[in-house]
Amino acid sequence: MSAPDNDAPVEIVWQGKYITTKKQGRWEYVARSRGIRAAAILAVDEEDHVLLVEQYRVPLGRNCLEFPAGLIGDDDGEEDEDALTAAGRELEEETGYRASVLEDMGTYFSSPGMVSESFTLVRARGLTKVGEGGGVGGENITVHRVARSDLPEFIAAKRREGCGIDVRVLTLLVQGFIEGE
Repeated sequence: MSAPDNDAPVEIVWQGKYITTKKQGRWEYVARSRGIRAAAILAVDEEDHVLLVEQYRVPLGRNCLEFPAGLIGDDDGEEDEDALTAAGRELEEETGYRASVLEDMGTYFSSPGMVSESFTLVRARGLTKVGEGGGVGGENITVHRVARSDLPEFIAAKRREGCGIDVRVLTLLVQGFIEGE
């Protein structure tokens, strides 16, 4: 499919270590520098609890409730890191849980009109608590283990507290809507 700006040259407006702002024709957008991708982890344990994380996000100016997630290959020398390897590492760092099974659920784009970043959704099963979580390097992550049946109320309470809600969390609510629950 062709659009008026498809053939316009890409101009780099600004580039940092992790993001690049670009202009192509009439479009302005943000991309990850160096082709870095992300992994987002949908972790549900055998007791039907979902692992979510909460952390302060500077662009929002407040805490945000999210799936555990992280960048793939963002460390020097790790540019070829596999999405499942990164997901397992991030799950353990952020939540303190290790998964015996990690399943690639595909690549998705969260805001394709503004950001070219993609993320691989990874399902984590066979969870074992191996540490406290909380992230690395002062990330100050709070881990929430929430029964799926309690998710609508939990999310509403977090929203009332002023917490932002990452769009991926919506997938946990939509499933019940689609199934007519």
